[in-house]
Amino acid sequence: MQGIFASPLRAMVLCAGMGSRLGGISDELPKPLLPVCNHPLVTYALSLCRGYGMREVAINLHHLGHLITNTVGNGASLGMDIHYSSEPTLLGTGGGVRKMAEFLTHDFREPCVVINGKLVVDVDLEAVLALHRVTGAVATMVLRETPDADEWGAVEVDADGRVYSILGQKSPAQVAKPPLTRCMFTGIHIVEPQLLLRLPSQDASCIVRQGYVPALRAGDVLSGYIIPGYFHEHSTPERYLQGNLNVLRGKARLPYPPGALVGVSPRAQISHSATLIAPVSIGPGAIISDGAVIGPEAVIGDGAHVDRGVEVAHSVVFAGSTVRASVQSTVVTPKAVYPLVLPDETD
Repeated sequence: MQGIFASPLRAMVLCAGMGSRLGGISDELPKPLLPVCNHPLVTYALSLCRGYGMREVAINLHHLGHLITNTVGNGASLGMDIHYSSEPTLLGTGGGVRKMAEFLTHDFREPCVVINGKLVVDVDLEAVLALHRVTGAVATMVLRETPDADEWGAVEVDADGRVYSILGQKSPAQVAKPPLTRCMFTGIHIVEPQLLLRLPSQDASCIVRQGYVPALRAGDVLSGYIIPGYFHEHSTPERYLQGNLNVLRGKARLPYPPGALVGVSPRAQISHSATLIAPVSIGPGAIISDGAVIGPEAVIGDGAHVDRGVEVAHSVVFAGSTVRASVQSTVVTPKAVYPLVLPDETD
């Protein structure tokens, strides 16, 4: 893509978290590799970057980082150049980006894009960058209006798209132009070098508390772009499963998906006596045995095996897993089965 992203902006996808809220699931895979409709979460962020013309991307690593490098490689298969940053000790959202700041900003001359690696999101990055440049902000946060903003760490933005408050902290000089909209921060932002230089160069830090909040209190311009489209993060087993169901239901209209999100791979082995109830996502090498019933709303991973007569609905089956008994609202991994309780509807 050309246009305002024709300049060589670089991006960072944050992938170093422990995924502790996922429980045992994160013992098998790091969060950025959790499959959503048979594509690892990190590939959603990478495809978004690639779609908007960014080819050089940094990824930070900690928990099971070798699995991420084994999956993504050097980025050549994606048409990208991936640079890895290992964090033997976790550096946080600020420290991880600060460690790579020289690379990300072309020696502190250009802004960079930062994306959390646990997201599936519909965002127009060209529109975000346009707002960033028009406002002259030191950073532009991609936000989502939500009634439970306080639970996520509320960010208030005024009618001009200027951030008025973060976590209750305000600029002492700014007069907000009403109305104020209360939002959550999505973990996607465009950041100028001067904001990154506020962060400690060697230590762990939080980019919001040690970057954004001090900048706001100092009177720096911070912008907020409120997305109108789909957003979902996958930090708990329930949210992870719901994210897969959302994509199967067509709720995620993505500008640059990592591949086909719904359907059956031509390399899957489906018994003539099996039943498929759409929507489903069935990966290559999956084996669906006689009399099995797959769907509605089932994701069957690459090389997974569903035994004879087994029913799988509203569930995700990881690659290489075997399903020996019928499941519903469940995540099945090669090592465990996680039955879950989901609310009737969630975003």
